[in-house]
Amino acid sequence: VQLQASGGGLEQAGGSLRLSCADSGPTFDTYNMGWFRQAPGKEREFVAAISRVGATTYYADSVKGRFTISRAKNTVYLQMNSLKPEDTAVYYCAADRTLSPISFPDADAAYWGQGTLVTVSS
Repeated sequence: VQLQASGGGLEQAGGSLRLSCADSGPTFDTYNMGWFRQAPGKEREFVAAISRVGATTYYADSVKGRFTISRAKNTVYLQMNSLKPEDTAVYYCAADRTLSPISFPDADAAYWGQGTLVTVSS
């Protein structure tokens, strides 16, 4: 699997952005997918995860109710609404065949995409 993240940018607080993570391979639907982020000077943290067929999702408390993870064809999305300055970070997508969505926060996924920078101004 080769993951390509995109969609980051500069947005004002209260605004919205949608991140995408695409895989060009034929096995995308065999992977559970997740989004993580890393703010400057901080450790990487879990954001959201989704199961292979999209039936199960799991969110960090800090984004619950504001962010929505979804998937379609060979892409996983992260819709980010009501953005806050503390959402500023490099966002990474990740894929794993064996980790369930609820396990993503505590384990190291097998495959990672390059990051996309999200900057939220106050």
